[in-house]
Amino acid sequence: MSDSVSVFAEGTFEEQVQELVNYIIRNQPEEDRAASIRPFQDALATPEGQKPLSADEERRRKIFVMVLTEVKGLGDGQEKEIEGFFNLIYAHLFSLFPPTTPEAKQHTDTLLKIITSAPSEQTLIKYRILSNLFNAIPRTSPLRLSVYNTILEIAVAEDGIDALHLSRSDVEKWLGEWDISSEEKSAFLKSIVDAYTKSNQPSSSTKCYEYSLSYIRSLPPTSEAANAAAVKVIASALCNPNIFDFDPLFKLDAVVAIKDHDIFSLLQVFLNDGLLEFQAWEKSHAGALEKYSLDRAQLERKIRLLTLASLGFKHIGTKLPYSKVAEAIQVDVSEVEKWVIDVIRAGLLSGKLSQNSQTLHVIRATARTFEREQWKALEQRLLAWKSGLGSVLEVVATAKKQGGHVSQVVAAAT
Repeated sequence: MSDSVSVFAEGTFEEQVQELVNYIIRNQPEEDRAASIRPFQDALATPEGQKPLSADEERRRKIFVMVLTEVKGLGDGQEKEIEGFFNLIYAHLFSLFPPTTPEAKQHTDTLLKIITSAPSEQTLIKYRILSNLFNAIPRTSPLRLSVYNTILEIAVAEDGIDALHLSRSDVEKWLGEWDISSEEKSAFLKSIVDAYTKSNQPSSSTKCYEYSLSYIRSLPPTSEAANAAAVKVIASALCNPNIFDFDPLFKLDAVVAIKDHDIFSLLQVFLNDGLLEFQAWEKSHAGALEKYSLDRAQLERKIRLLTLASLGFKHIGTKLPYSKVAEAIQVDVSEVEKWVIDVIRAGLLSGKLSQNSQTLHVIRATARTFEREQWKALEQRLLAWKSGLGSVLEVVATAKKQGGHVSQVVAAAT
């Protein structure tokens, strides 16, 4: 959220109230304005012997509530006028009613209803004045939660969640600052997940998945809510065409807690196994894909890409025959190049295809998990690299002794 503009107008309390009232009644017929202004003029007047208004906070509170009662919408001013009007409202609200008081919450809720009721063509200014309200509230106040929930509601209604530029770092910071319960924190994260679920924006599915992980972490791992969320996030990860890294799911206690669930065993296939194991799982779990709204063709494509990536990881720096790739992912040799291009586009592997030799030279490949086997493979590559460097150093040393040209000797040796 960006910082709000200055909310303090010049003038006395009386002058500022007059300014607010004039804005509210600006579109009333001229003959009605005097009647609308009179109650405020009477309230602002200080009879002889009474405390001056500047020293009477209780009277200022009553007058402010009178003003707030007359606010029915955003008004018909220009955007700067609307913003200035509400900024002045916020300034008086939180100077007269500290954010920790029930009255502050009541009046804030009233303002939120007024702002959300404005027509959709005023969406941009609604975002702006709600952002200003958010920033006018102290960082630790629970009122910030109410305001941002309102912003999310508007974004969902207008399919504009991406316009909020919501970042996980901001959300984590807010949840660390707000004085709210763990249940309220979980509910807020769930509202963000729901907002991205309903969105039609291209990046929404990935954002939804990321916030789902945060939501699950906020829940007691063995609770019903956590179990349901774990099943849902596994299904969403499996069907999301952009998600290939399933290792983070196994680091969630709530996911591990459903290890006896059939969808958990499917997740294990996508983390560790290949096409054959997926086909075996499908045969032994009839109807499971339909149960979780999973598309078989989509899953089969993903497991083929993952199988190819794993095969490539085992052969980094070497040439893989097309025939071996075709066998692993169960396709015709003529289709191998198409699948290799797909796995490269997915960022799981990089390499060079050779039609002449019918091979794939693997330059880099992504490991689906990094356990003992992967560490062992990495160790072997480092040892081979170290041995190669040792040979080069020996050649260089020999060249120096012989007085020859180092580059020529090294080239000859390699």
